[in-house]
Amino acid sequence: MRIAMKRTSVAWIATAAAVAAIGAGSGQAQAAPAVNEKRGASHAQADPAFLAKERAAGRGVVSSTASRSALAKIQARIAAHVAKNGTKYTFGIYADSATGNVVVDTNAPDSLVASLTSLKSDASLAKVKVHTRKGKTTDAWHRRDDVPSYYGGGGLLASGALCSAGYAVQTWWGGRYMVTAGHCYANGTSVKTESNLRTVGTVSSRALASLGSGPVDMELLGGQSYAGRIFTGGVTSTSSIPVVAAGSAVVGYTAYCHSGRTTGERCGHTATSTTAMVCTATGCKSPVIAYTGGTIQQGGDSGGPFYAKDASGAWIRGHVIASSATTGYVETWTKVASRYGVSIVTG
Repeated sequence: MRIAMKRTSVAWIATAAAVAAIGAGSGQAQAAPAVNEKRGASHAQADPAFLAKERAAGRGVVSSTASRSALAKIQARIAAHVAKNGTKYTFGIYADSATGNVVVDTNAPDSLVASLTSLKSDASLAKVKVHTRKGKTTDAWHRRDDVPSYYGGGGLLASGALCSAGYAVQTWWGGRYMVTAGHCYANGTSVKTESNLRTVGTVSSRALASLGSGPVDMELLGGQSYAGRIFTGGVTSTSSIPVVAAGSAVVGYTAYCHSGRTTGERCGHTATSTTAMVCTATGCKSPVIAYTGGTIQQGGDSGGPFYAKDASGAWIRGHVIASSATTGYVETWTKVASRYGVSIVTG
């Protein structure tokens, strides 16, 4: 059984009805209990002191005009190449927060990489080095059996594809939705829990680079009830924590986490960039968060929440969308909030 009592007030029921009308990791979610309750949840308050702690991590970050210019130039070249030639090769590009040098994860041929990353023509960028790491970066396709009200980090299933729920958001008029990755499912798709026993929601407002939506990877699930909580612990855990706030990640902070149906909750991630770009089979997305350290998300974790946490709960920073063997990439909360005009649902 879960650790939070399901709300059954008239207001809650009305909210769920409204969502249905407008809809146009860590632990495995438990099987449905005999009565639809999620028991024992605390309603935590955000600790303002946490933000100062997170932001303090950015004081030692190496950033210069040259490194920012070099990053922007290389990202623009790669984005143009992918737009013209397609997604045969993948790329992850960011500036290393410890050195200021540009890192490129790619499976492209050396000759192509050299042409896309050369800085020799610009003397002002001569001191910026480009480090290339060979490897493919993939969309993180693919908890298991959630029940309403749905939490972030639970397993999603539709059209034979597994993904993970991200975090609940709310419109100004009170409609609630669950965010996940836009590469997961098409608009109008009815998405189930991984167990295929319950409907998590219907996809709307899909936005994805390869569909001409801009450099983004996000979509909404609507029509059901969604809680401001995310699963924690291992892939068979029923534990969860409340969401307390959402905002931007800080480069250099070393204790970010992600939560998804494949790897459960994994922490110890360091945000190495908040201006990264990642180009996969579903196009180029930017700016996104790049992180290293800890266990990187894997297939099926896509859409799952990326967050910092303290004693009060989870501080949402985005949702995971792609990964290589060494680096994870995260669509940002700020782009989600801006595109959909939503606020975070807290627990």
